[in-house]
Amino acid sequence: MADIVGGITTSHIPAIGNAIARGLQQTPYWKPFFDGYIPVRQWLDEVRPDVAVVLYNDHGLSFFLDRMPTFAIGAAERYPNKDEGWGLDVLPAIRGNVELSWHLIESLVADEFDLTICQEMTVDHGCMVPMLTMWPEAAGEWPVTVVPIAVNTVQHPVPTAARCYKLGQALGRAIESYPEDLKVVIFGTGGMSHQLQGERAGFINSAFDRMFMQALVDDPEVLTRLTTAELIEQAGSEGIELIMWLAMRGAMTRGASLRHAHYHVPVSNTAAGVLVVDNVAVPSATGAARPDVAIVGELEVT
Repeated sequence: MADIVGGITTSHIPAIGNAIARGLQQTPYWKPFFDGYIPVRQWLDEVRPDVAVVLYNDHGLSFFLDRMPTFAIGAAERYPNKDEGWGLDVLPAIRGNVELSWHLIESLVADEFDLTICQEMTVDHGCMVPMLTMWPEAAGEWPVTVVPIAVNTVQHPVPTAARCYKLGQALGRAIESYPEDLKVVIFGTGGMSHQLQGERAGFINSAFDRMFMQALVDDPEVLTRLTTAELIEQAGSEGIELIMWLAMRGAMTRGASLRHAHYHVPVSNTAAGVLVVDNVAVPSATGAARPDVAIVGELEVT
């Protein structure tokens, strides 16, 4: 049976992709951010997933305001990347997993999630920047197949925190009912607090971000009680992307044991956070201890 090895939350800021393309990872501005991903890549080398299910939001490449599905899932053999106007290099297509996609579709629809099914789909920086951040040397030779799931965070009404958490729970059940032996990692992308326009442009709420990271690991049900208005008030208009982090957490069927946490401000006028959790209720069987890192208060780089 398929096994969910764990989950990763990560920002998907376009500037990250440009920094990698230009080799800026060790510059003073970028080094504190990229250093936080070294343990993430070490964890991926350890668990060696076969598939990444990437929860992301499209920014106008595949969907626009005239047609904006609440939830859309890819069911294609490959997902090309295209120029979306951010100055990012166009990356090689990622490989899909058609059989797993259709299994997830059947299971999620049976679980009363009405999905837009995409047998052709282009993926933007919301999906590609996390892929490039996790495997910066692998562009064109991605080590995993991908099932992309786009969540509407642009055209209101957007799905609630509670709905996205339930989507994750249904996704976890669907993956673990797949009969093939696959190791699956779930990416929840976007966030953290940021606002790109209006009177609050440049808004960052570090206290809320740290609270969110702690609660996501220890008590995600608390976060599901946040309304959309409350999330936007606390995290900014684009901070609503945190609902995809909740979907990742919901997919952790056995619980979440924290492996790594990192928080850095600012990156391109946003707060950037990354978490790695094993899909277990206690520290993983490898014997790795829970990281000694306080997420509430001054979050240290591990």
